[in-house]
Amino acid sequence: MGYFAAINQPIKTMKKILMFALVASVALFTACKDDEETFNAPSVATPDPSSAEFNAEVELTFNYTTDAGYKSASVSATNGTATIKTGGTVGSASGTVVVTFVAGDQAGAGSVELSITDNADQTSKATAVISVLEEQIIFNVDGNITANTTWETGKVYVLKSRISVVSGVTLTIEPGVVVKGEAGTGANATALIIARGAQIKAEGTAEKPIIFTSIADEIMPGQVASPNLDPTLNGLWGGLLVLGNAPISASAASVQIEGIPPSDQNGLYGGSDANDNSGVIKFISIRHGGANIGEGNEINGLTLGGVGAGTIIENVEIVSNQDDGIEWFGGTVNVKNAVIWNTGDDAVDTDQSWGGTLDNFIVINPGDECFELDGPEGAMAAKHTIKNGTVYAMDADGLVDNDANSYVDMMNVYFRDLKTGQDFDQLPVDYACTFSSLEATIPDGAAVADFFKDGSEAFVTAVAAGASTVGADLSKFEGWSWAHVSGSLK
Repeated sequence: MGYFAAINQPIKTMKKILMFALVASVALFTACKDDEETFNAPSVATPDPSSAEFNAEVELTFNYTTDAGYKSASVSATNGTATIKTGGTVGSASGTVVVTFVAGDQAGAGSVELSITDNADQTSKATAVISVLEEQIIFNVDGNITANTTWETGKVYVLKSRISVVSGVTLTIEPGVVVKGEAGTGANATALIIARGAQIKAEGTAEKPIIFTSIADEIMPGQVASPNLDPTLNGLWGGLLVLGNAPISASAASVQIEGIPPSDQNGLYGGSDANDNSGVIKFISIRHGGANIGEGNEINGLTLGGVGAGTIIENVEIVSNQDDGIEWFGGTVNVKNAVIWNTGDDAVDTDQSWGGTLDNFIVINPGDECFELDGPEGAMAAKHTIKNGTVYAMDADGLVDNDANSYVDMMNVYFRDLKTGQDFDQLPVDYACTFSSLEATIPDGAAVADFFKDGSEAFVTAVAAGASTVGADLSKFEGWSWAHVSGSLK
């Protein structure tokens, strides 16, 4: 072997080694590449179709599996917006991605497309379909309320029959709700009853009063005056009845409320708890009620039967009820800031020894008496107080109708718009009652004693129109009451 031959031999060997290494590297690279391509693309399951009202939020859950492991996700939407609330776990072979979708304000189909990328940078997509619906505003109520329930701001609830909130249950009515009663008489008269042991929490505001009215009323949330009904129409539905466990003076410790058939045990009221709590009522207007359920038996605008002092009732309006405006049957509840306008019968009616106070009130144009103040019907006798009121007598038959056993104190009340034939008819004699600081604007040519009889003229002062020093604080009714909005409060 020559010199050059000896040198070439190692070179040839080295070339073979390099060539072998190159082939092995290519083979290894190809094998790795083949291994990468064996990962399946991610799989994303499409959620079932769902729906959402305008601007409402709904959550969608997407399930995924991925051989190469979860890396990331992205989302897009139509007819709404979507965001990832909960992403998958990085590197996981399976899991869920939760997406929050907020519907737009166009009725029709919406969609949410979710893209999932794995660690091999492979991406798969799934599209969920959402039906975007107009917001439901009107809800029918066709059965007794047997579980705690909330009626929501901006909605209308239609009473399809006589509805009771049963004992142990609370009905919450948010500000601005409109409650409408279907037409009906007799056993089919619609009404809302808060039974003994139940509670109502109807807390409207001056900006958003709660309105109870007839189905014939086209009023909607946000309105105060009816757009189509006159404030003299009555008897179109029933009314609101609140019943409690406070003492009453009747033939028994508990009796059935007038206006509700005896077969309905939710109509029982009366008991022994003077501080019984039936809830809270604030800034409500009750209109066009008083449906007749039998001969001479109508439902009052607001009936308070055995309602206890633990109940709060403030800022209440009764408009055009066929029977009385507010009637108390015993109980101890106080009522503050009430306006009673255009009732077919009495504006204020007290029975069975109600033992509370009516403070700051307005009576406008009742059909019968401005006040019918009856005495006890049983052994129990409690006194009630009526103070700080303004009475627009107008077409009323009478001013104050007392019984011999009426048990009441009345003070700081102003009577105006009187007509011949109206009177304060007698003074109670069975119990010590106080009537004081009453004022009246007497028609020209008449005297105080022409209207305030049986000695009642002694505590009445005649004043010129606009010169009264007692009466209601009218500012408490501004804005939220139909009586104020209509200009009927002078």
